Amino acid sequence: MVFFEQKIVSPGQCIERIKLLSRPLVFTNGVFDILHRGHVTYLAQARSLGASLVVALNSDQSVKRLGKGEDRPINSLQDRLAVVASLEAVSLVTWFEEDTPLRRIEDILPDVLVKGGDWSVDKIVGADLVKAHGGSVYSVPFEYDRSTTQLLSRIRRL
Repeated sequence: MVFFEQKIVSPGQCIERIKLLSRPLVFTNGVFDILHRGHVTYLAQARSLGASLVVALNSDQSVKRLGKGEDRPINSLQDRLAVVASLEAVSLVTWFEEDTPLRRIEDILPDVLVKGGDWSVDKIVGADLVKAHGGSVYSVPFEYDRSTTQLLSRIRRL
């Protein structure tokens, strides 16, 4: 096993592994299908809001239900987990099968909940729960106008 793969934990192992992380603990989630500059900048910004960053990825079936396209995700969950785990900003990576990460948020109870600038704070899943436990919720503005959907469109046009 490559060192960074030790950061990958199943949802069932998540609670125990979270106990080993420094606080404040930041949580975010997403598909992270084809990693690009927007993703890595966003994850670094999220990490800067605390001492540890946990990222939960949509499972392959969860991605399909999001309506991003019949061929999505391009990369399998296992590949996406490995790529995200390899990033220095990421402390731990897990996944969720449901349509939202609410169960992971309930399990982890992060100090900081973060989503990208396309989410207003009042629409972020789990925001009320995190705030009720004294945590903070942020919508981080995008620094780079990038998306996997845009990237795939460009590739298909070529």
